[in-house]
Amino acid sequence: MKNRIKFLFIVLFGSSLLFSCMDEVKTTYSFRTMMPVYLEMKDVRAKEISIAPAQEIENPGKIYIYKDFLLINEPSKGIHIYDNKNPANPINLSFIPIEGNVDLAINSDILYADNYVDLLAFDLSNIQKIRLVKRVEDVFNHLYQHSTGKIITFKDTILTSDSPQWLYNDMWTVRPGMSFLTNMSKASQSYGTGGSMARFTLMDGHLFAVDESTLRVFDVLNPAEPKFLKPIELGWGIETIFPFDQKLFIGSNRGMHIYDASTPSAPTRLAVYEHVLSCDPVVVNEEYAFVTLRSGNFCNNGVNELHVIDIKDPSQPKLMKAYPMLNPHGLGLAENYLYVAEGKHGLKSFKINDVLTIDKNQLEFIQSMKSSDLIPGPKSLIVIGTDGVCQYDYSNPARLKKISCIQVSNPIEVS
Repeated sequence: MKNRIKFLFIVLFGSSLLFSCMDEVKTTYSFRTMMPVYLEMKDVRAKEISIAPAQEIENPGKIYIYKDFLLINEPSKGIHIYDNKNPANPINLSFIPIEGNVDLAINSDILYADNYVDLLAFDLSNIQKIRLVKRVEDVFNHLYQHSTGKIITFKDTILTSDSPQWLYNDMWTVRPGMSFLTNMSKASQSYGTGGSMARFTLMDGHLFAVDESTLRVFDVLNPAEPKFLKPIELGWGIETIFPFDQKLFIGSNRGMHIYDASTPSAPTRLAVYEHVLSCDPVVVNEEYAFVTLRSGNFCNNGVNELHVIDIKDPSQPKLMKAYPMLNPHGLGLAENYLYVAEGKHGLKSFKINDVLTIDKNQLEFIQSMKSSDLIPGPKSLIVIGTDGVCQYDYSNPARLKKISCIQVSNPIEVS
């Protein structure tokens, strides 16, 4: 009996030692966090903008083509300029450092770019000697925090927390894999072409810029002297803008707005095509608008579809057909062909002669090209995705041929 009690005591004592030596297991969560940064605009304006030598692209944003040049925005940092005469060998020329830059457009050798709340105009006529020729102050004033008079921007930061909560204090937090930094016109002036995710566009001597809720109109009949004319309130959720035939097609997360811009200084609303809450870029031809709807970071209630909308009467847009997609992002039209960036799923091409049978006329699906936006250019199809900024020979839309890729150090993440 004594031996049994002694054995039991040893077991209990040993167990207590074992448990006392075990490490505590603690779960942590990593978040990509947008830390608010408050700036005085007078300090931003006081800095001289000096054109820098060519730099490696870290985090690409918007893409834009003008003549033989390819411009790639790096969100909040500036714009990279490439000589793209030979799409198989784009040459990195220079970098324009512009704080707070997100969008761009070019009119007759004048580059327009946002610099937080200001609009800047650069003369590109001598690409070796780019110079700032105009600053229009306080036009994008939605960035001001009116209680302090300062502008608010965000710095991308990774935090580790014991809590799985996504939003706390004054910081926006998102899981890794999500990010905030997430058109040829018929006129006498020479315009460039942006992707379907563009928020700047040009038409009939005017620059149109959208933010989350407002359309801003600028007179650029004298390209080097942009003049801010007026803001037009659109409602929340505005995402993209596309010009066609004296009309503006504005994508939002709840629908497509159509504005008559035949008097470009004073666009007027024609109609709104409404859909479920989804991210929503749009491209257009003479008869139809093609809209991609997707679920994702800020469109969690959305669907993944391609909508074809009859706009022959732009005051009464009508849905012709909705096609299921995987997770469509940007898209582009080239004559009777449609190209769709399917996010992490790849890149698709379609023949669209008959808009009621697009699903039966898919030409190619390149699953290796994870993509977010594209531009069907005169020399190549330019695609931005996880491989960087790649160019394809698309002379045969059924067999795209990759001819070059500009590598980046921090590729975009697509859902």
